[in-house]
Amino acid sequence: MNTLIAWMEGLGPVMAALVATLFTWGMTALGAALVFPFKTMKRKWFDGMLGFTGGVMVAASFWSLLAPSIEMTGGEGFAKVGPPALGFALGALFIYALDKFTPHLHINFKKDEAEGPQTDWHRTTLLVLAITLHNIPEGLAVGVLFGAAALGLDGATTAGAVALAIGIGIQNFPEGLSVSMPLRRDGVSRGRAWWFGQLSAVVEPVAAVIGALAVMAMRPILPYALAFAAGAMIYVVVEEVIPETQRDKYTDIATLGFIGGFIVMMSLDVGLG
Repeated sequence: MNTLIAWMEGLGPVMAALVATLFTWGMTALGAALVFPFKTMKRKWFDGMLGFTGGVMVAASFWSLLAPSIEMTGGEGFAKVGPPALGFALGALFIYALDKFTPHLHINFKKDEAEGPQTDWHRTTLLVLAITLHNIPEGLAVGVLFGAAALGLDGATTAGAVALAIGIGIQNFPEGLSVSMPLRRDGVSRGRAWWFGQLSAVVEPVAAVIGALAVMAMRPILPYALAFAAGAMIYVVVEEVIPETQRDKYTDIATLGFIGGFIVMMSLDVGLG
């Protein structure tokens, strides 16, 4: 692991962010590929994996993003928490705006429950757009953290950025499946179901590079940028991930999955970061 971290440091923040999110994208594609051997999956496992995804995102939002944002902010008392609080709010509002102005359909929801502007787009397109919105803050988080580590600021390390990428990659595996499996169940071919499943994560490398470039160019925005990514991720969990796991009888399994995901991400961040 130390060799991997040293290698990532040698790449520079932008290239490291790109490589890390190519990994998270690859994990999405790998999860989506389960449609080749399987056509369906029991709902309880599906909800458990979605819960796991939510747990990883919540833990990453605090341990990898908010805590470093607070640590590197100067001042005392409310002055110290001001930039993280503002960044967190702006991140949530950013996803809120995307949510309102982008047609999309959450997993496990029916076509007539699509959100955003009314459209006659196919259900497949709406599903992919929903997960794409979900992946924007994940890519930003990885890019911003690599940029912060390169600047040598307190609370941000390359090891922590690698831990975040690993955690997001792990939770992207069921995320890819969560797109491809419903499509396969609806009669879409295996190849097309896999294609749309992995396509949902293509935005992550783009968002990561933008995040890394932004913080390298404008160092003062860093505490805001870290908290921005955290706010965006928490909004996605509360507005999308958790409701999707509460629409059937396996809510306890989804909750246990959430706890497991939180523990995994917390352990990765503390153990590596």
